[in-house]
Amino acid sequence: MKKQETRPIIGTMIDCSRNGVMNIPSLKRWIDLMASMDYNTVMLYMEDTYEVKDNPYFGYGRGCYTINELKEIDSYASAKGIEIIPCIQTLAHLNAIVNWPAYRDFVDCNDILLVGDERTYELVDNMFASLAKALTTRRINIGMDEAHMICRGKYYDLHGDCDRTKILVDHIIRVSQIGKKYGFTLAMWSDMFFRIASNGQYYNANIEISEDIKALIPDNVELIYWDYYSKDKKHYDNMLKAHNKLKEGTWFGGGVWTWIGFAPNNKFSIEATKAALYGCQKNNTSNIFFTMWGDDSGECSKFACIPSLFYISEYMKGNKSTTSIKEKFKQKFGISFDRFMLLDLTDNGRCVNPSKYVLYNDLFNGLMDKTITDDLADEHKALSRKLSLLTKDENYGYLFETMKALCDVVALKADLGIRIRKAYDAKNIDELKLVISDCKKLKKLMEIFYDRYEKQWMTENKAVGFDVQDIRIGGMIARVAHCTKRLEKFVNGEIPNIDELENVQLDYFGNGTNYEKKDVAVNSFKNVFSANVLSW
Repeated sequence: MKKQETRPIIGTMIDCSRNGVMNIPSLKRWIDLMASMDYNTVMLYMEDTYEVKDNPYFGYGRGCYTINELKEIDSYASAKGIEIIPCIQTLAHLNAIVNWPAYRDFVDCNDILLVGDERTYELVDNMFASLAKALTTRRINIGMDEAHMICRGKYYDLHGDCDRTKILVDHIIRVSQIGKKYGFTLAMWSDMFFRIASNGQYYNANIEISEDIKALIPDNVELIYWDYYSKDKKHYDNMLKAHNKLKEGTWFGGGVWTWIGFAPNNKFSIEATKAALYGCQKNNTSNIFFTMWGDDSGECSKFACIPSLFYISEYMKGNKSTTSIKEKFKQKFGISFDRFMLLDLTDNGRCVNPSKYVLYNDLFNGLMDKTITDDLADEHKALSRKLSLLTKDENYGYLFETMKALCDVVALKADLGIRIRKAYDAKNIDELKLVISDCKKLKKLMEIFYDRYEKQWMTENKAVGFDVQDIRIGGMIARVAHCTKRLEKFVNGEIPNIDELENVQLDYFGNGTNYEKKDVAVNSFKNVFSANVLSW
């Protein structure tokens, strides 16, 4: 087999595994966009969302890419100078397939495959065979991250206690051998190897690397240092130095924040990436890409991060002038940089997401009520007015429509539960009648948001996966209607009390009745919406 010519990676990684599987027209649009900004790689993070030979339940019901779809995308990207690299999982993070009896017998625990079992390696072989058929690249990210519970489930039942490090290394070696069979150079997230070398810690730059540890890494496996949390450039410099002690030529995987709700965080992404690129330059790191995760159901549009991706591209090309970058952005996209950044819905440069947890915060249970700041509603009213000016943009107006509609919901809903409880405690019937009226307005605003968000999703993603949004947003609309009905019954004297409002509210973060009003980050629908069990 002819060896593939490789070049340094400057790319983006799209999460296609958290319900939002980008559809083919949007993926082509993304490839065009990346090529126009001088990125040369698009990675597709696919846990089970790609067709695998002899595995009909792999990605079943999940909108997975067929081999023919991947071929189509690969051919399109190649013509644009873009390499498509698959990012898969060959150990952990396979939480969707464990739903199926076809795989349960060789799952260790949680979402981790049973190492040492031949059925695991047959599955991995079929993964590689399918991707070798679908794509021209011979680079592949095999995952291997965060398998903290390896050998703690079925493996322990079968074999008892063991040297978990040896078992992990044996598995990596076995997977690397299968990769060689198909001519693949493999890359894997570094955390499991790095933890071996640093007594279980990942973000620990002060480690001594023994030759024995270095020798464990197969010759066709590269490491990827992933980090998107710090704005300290020395942190990245030191971590890359430590990684290069473990394996020279370590790749860097940064992050453009798309994983804390419906809104992105371009501002934090830019600041963290500037610090990271300092470390990459100091350590001659040539393979660099930026992850765009979709935690908790892929709610955020990847296109909402165009400002940070453009900024990063210019910065990597040596343009360090923010003024120049903003001018070039306006020329290219026809929207000012700062106006596009309004999609963040926050301007404090921290990773917080009040727009998400306010949307899902229950009017009666109010698990997040104690965090709501006094100015949150007014902030989102002002944001709505600013966003409305961009809703007619030919290319990206739909993004601003969605975020405007979300701001309208947040502006009304932010303190509505607080007002309900205050009026209920005081048995203030006149005030309760006012909040009942606002609850009815809220239902209509949530229906508008649903319509706008549905349009955004169907524009960018395969329809499969929106069922979860139907349940969540539709369920919230139904819940608002239910709460409104019960408030009306209480006001009319048809029921003596409202059970949920009889409870003393506690701080979500464990401080009892003490709390501090501040924007926070809680990216879990099921935890924000209810204290009750939503799944088993």
